[in-house]
Amino acid sequence: MQQVEDIDTTGKWRAVAAATGPADRAAAEEGVRRVYRDAGLPEPERILWAGSPLEAIGIVRALGDEKGPSTRDRVRTKPWADERRRVHDALGPGGWTELWSDTGARLWDTTRALADRIRAGILERLTEAAGIDETSDDALDARLAVATETRQLLLDAVLGQHDAAWLAAFDGRSERLEGLVRIATAAGWWWPYEKAVVICERPTELHRDEAGRLDHGSGPALSFPDGFALHAWRGMPVPAGFLAELPSLDPARIREEENAELRRVMLEFYGYDRYLAESGARPVHRDEAGILWRIPMNGDEDVVMVEVVNSTPEPDGTYRTYWLRVPPSTGTAKEGVAWTFGLDEKEYEPLRQT
Repeated sequence: MQQVEDIDTTGKWRAVAAATGPADRAAAEEGVRRVYRDAGLPEPERILWAGSPLEAIGIVRALGDEKGPSTRDRVRTKPWADERRRVHDALGPGGWTELWSDTGARLWDTTRALADRIRAGILERLTEAAGIDETSDDALDARLAVATETRQLLLDAVLGQHDAAWLAAFDGRSERLEGLVRIATAAGWWWPYEKAVVICERPTELHRDEAGRLDHGSGPALSFPDGFALHAWRGMPVPAGFLAELPSLDPARIREEENAELRRVMLEFYGYDRYLAESGARPVHRDEAGILWRIPMNGDEDVVMVEVVNSTPEPDGTYRTYWLRVPPSTGTAKEGVAWTFGLDEKEYEPLRQT
């Protein structure tokens, strides 16, 4: 029964972490007031709302000394540490490990990666907004100052819905964390200070691939109500204009791309088999396993593919062709196919290929 409950809890908090749409502002603000009361602090004088974590950083900056010192340690870090110690002592080391494995551990990687991408996007946007794109010593110093200040302000943030992983482990086990739970289920990131709190709306859109990475081929993978957005293809950050160009790609444009990572995205979108067919590429080796193709890439490792034909016919009697990407060091088609099975060429002796 406990395992079923933990699975249900994980599903609940996975939905919290991925929630989009308008925040429940009343619930979030009540959660803030409760968090401050539970920490033995006076309720904040002001609660301000931001359209994204990027806008929140701007509001925090504008408040200056009026906001007072950060209360993050009092309202988030200490309650979490105290409750973790209490639950750990109650369950024992083995029980705590099992609880974490069944709840928070299942959400940790994806939520941490998403939070890291948001932080990186904020840093990039703020340095761009400052117009710091020169290479002089003064420009570099200014860029460093902006980055240092921004990182410090990001350390003041509580992640709201993106704290779902660790909150999942305490679901139903801690009255003391109820205020943090209310905020997380109602809103996004928030910044607690002695006299003021800044809370963010949740994203308006979130698109991820099957591995949980940010991924969207026709628009932002993550966007907020104020327009702050991140674009990505299978987890890799890409410029917004880059995605608009993908449908019109041709082999020449792919070869011209100087950025090796963006070129890889282009090849994935365009299709390796299509690129081989339309770029005039020639095979470098043939054997009983298939045909080995090599695509030289300027400034990057070669793309090496093995063309294999399925030995089992399709319902219409045709035989389907597959393309297997293999390491650049591959010298024969058989070696490449063997590699896909975790074998070397001498070990690979299939009775029947499928």
